[in-house]
Amino acid sequence: MSEFTPTEGDVQASELDDVAQRYFLQHGAMCIRNALTPAQVEQLREGIEQNLAQPSPRAKVASSPDDPGWFFEDFCNWQENQHYRSVIHDSALATIAQRLLGSRQIRLYHDHVLVKEPNTRQRTPWHQDQPYYNITGSDNISFWIPVDPVSRASTLEFVAGSHKGPWLMPRSFMDNQAKWFAEGTLADLPKIEEHREDFPILGWPLQPGDLVCFNMLTLHASAGVSGEHRRRAFSVRLLGDDIRHAPRPWVTSPEFPGLRESLAEGAVMNHPLFPVLLQR
Repeated sequence: MSEFTPTEGDVQASELDDVAQRYFLQHGAMCIRNALTPAQVEQLREGIEQNLAQPSPRAKVASSPDDPGWFFEDFCNWQENQHYRSVIHDSALATIAQRLLGSRQIRLYHDHVLVKEPNTRQRTPWHQDQPYYNITGSDNISFWIPVDPVSRASTLEFVAGSHKGPWLMPRSFMDNQAKWFAEGTLADLPKIEEHREDFPILGWPLQPGDLVCFNMLTLHASAGVSGEHRRRAFSVRLLGDDIRHAPRPWVTSPEFPGLRESLAEGAVMNHPLFPVLLQR
């Protein structure tokens, strides 16, 4: 199966209708153009630079020491970073999530910043996000929002429809080890990169203000970046109506220390860490 054409699943933020919702629910990923204003993009740039200058204790470098570039990640900074907080609360993100999910209530799960400096070779390997998390349910959406132009070669890619399949073995990105589930508990990921022609792969070049959104079970990956371009991206994960707390026996990514003591298993994510952004 060949890759989808670049225009498929590619819509303007002003054109989110029932057709777009059906596309998202069927394919598990889509591109939305001009979802953020120039001022909101600049807010994110300022927030990311503040985050790089003052990383949280949750920050990590996700590239090896011999990588000529540098891949930086950090999580859950919206409370301390006023630029992140402003975009999360004041942009159209929650409205877009409600439109695509059809949920009555949209709640913040967490934020995640990902910076690949020029000439970063480290790939983000194919994976699903939800097995790393402490939630169950399918009413969820992740936004991946670049603040730099992103070429088709360096963009986030998705396997269309894979969110309807089973959970697959989550592994650490650096050493490919199974640190969350015991070996054999879940099926391993297919070798997508070695057989790209066999999978319906979606991906779009992006400009600042554009975003991609996807279900937390949709398989996705991205390449490194060239020696000329920076790729700063901000992710926001939002929760809809059927999401419930699912404490794990392993350390989730991100970790929410003490949450299992204050929020029961199977409970709605009604906690100050996860504020309601929009309610219909």
